[in-house]
Amino acid sequence: MLPSALGLLLLLACFGAARGNLSRDESQPTTSDETVVAGGTVVLKCQVEDPDDSSLQWSNPAQQTLYFGEKRALRDNRIQLERSTPNELTISISDVVLSDEGEYTCSIFTMPVRTAKALVTVLGIPQKPQIFGHEQPIDEEKIARLTCRSSGSKPAAQLRWKKGNKDLKDEGTEVVEDPNGKTFTVSSRVEFRVTKEDNEAEVTCTVDHESLQNSERSTTQKLQVHYKPTAKIEPHPQYPREGEKLQLQCDGQGNPIPQEFLWEKEGSDAPLQLSSDSVLIFPFLNKSDSGTYVCTATSSMGSVVAKYNLDVSDLSQLPTPHVHSTPAPPPGPSQPISHASMATASSFTPAPIQDASPVPSTSSTYHAVIGGVVAVIVFLLLSLLIVLGHYLIRHKGTYLTHEAKGSDDAPDADTAIINAEGGQASGDDKKEYFI
Repeated sequence: MLPSALGLLLLLACFGAARGNLSRDESQPTTSDETVVAGGTVVLKCQVEDPDDSSLQWSNPAQQTLYFGEKRALRDNRIQLERSTPNELTISISDVVLSDEGEYTCSIFTMPVRTAKALVTVLGIPQKPQIFGHEQPIDEEKIARLTCRSSGSKPAAQLRWKKGNKDLKDEGTEVVEDPNGKTFTVSSRVEFRVTKEDNEAEVTCTVDHESLQNSERSTTQKLQVHYKPTAKIEPHPQYPREGEKLQLQCDGQGNPIPQEFLWEKEGSDAPLQLSSDSVLIFPFLNKSDSGTYVCTATSSMGSVVAKYNLDVSDLSQLPTPHVHSTPAPPPGPSQPISHASMATASSFTPAPIQDASPVPSTSSTYHAVIGGVVAVIVFLLLSLLIVLGHYLIRHKGTYLTHEAKGSDDAPDADTAIINAEGGQASGDDKKEYFI
């Protein structure tokens, strides 16, 4: 048993020594595999410890000699000599294309010839992905089916989806070889139900590939979702007064936006207005305009109804603020001068105005007092004028002198003149009397 065991150990020792001598073949060239992105530059290095007075040579996958030592053998300006020594031959290939992929051979012409292989892998850069299926708007609550496609990748790329910041799970991936037989086209599909909140949402498809070197290549598209319209009625002004101009604005929202507006008044058979104009105008508001007004906004996705209750009150029957000794609150939404309320697809009636007895305001009281004083003054002036006129008419004055004294007793005119002259000459004084 012992001689046999010793013989086995000696045999193993001899085999290991022989293997070590083979692995330490100093004339065997060494290379390394390289991976390069299409369009880039690859460097091929071949080294040998003992060239044995022989030169190194590089050959392409078609067994065409590229360089023998420092001598160029193939006319290709993309291939350049980087280093040439007895122990090393290094070359570079720029603007690498897919056809440059393959096994390159480094040879040393010893006896026997020794070679080493270097596998060059060229990565095909995937093209920017494209999204299909978003060309037409999608109705709400329908299923959106989108496809993302990217070609030119080698090996086949990976595609991933996002809607906003949320990842989407794809429904399947398809890989097809391109006509060149080297690259691949990758397609990915997603399906999801859309709502009106998805309108203008961004869907992104991103391609991941080792050739992109930690960069990202993606495409983003916005969704267009059609959804039913909504509407509400806005008054301008918000609290109109009787006799003022009122505009009711039917604010329709949706995608597409409503283009037709029908105005009606409840209780009236004929429509008030049917047009693309969403505004109903009251040039001069009065109490007969009180009632419930209905706006029907219509788009290609359907119709929606909005209602507005209008209660026009007479201004003379409304209480005036700041009448009592304690300040009264200003009119608010609970008691506007013209009451109105809005509702969509349902009617709503506001609380009625409480009855109030009219109370004159402070300014009205001042006006009444001034008017009364003016009326009294005018009356007194007219009365005074009437009394004075009557007095003057009844007391008409007479102006008498002694110049005509004696003329009353004369039988004729001549005698009267003579008597008057005589009386004038004989009179010493003239006395005047005013009765």
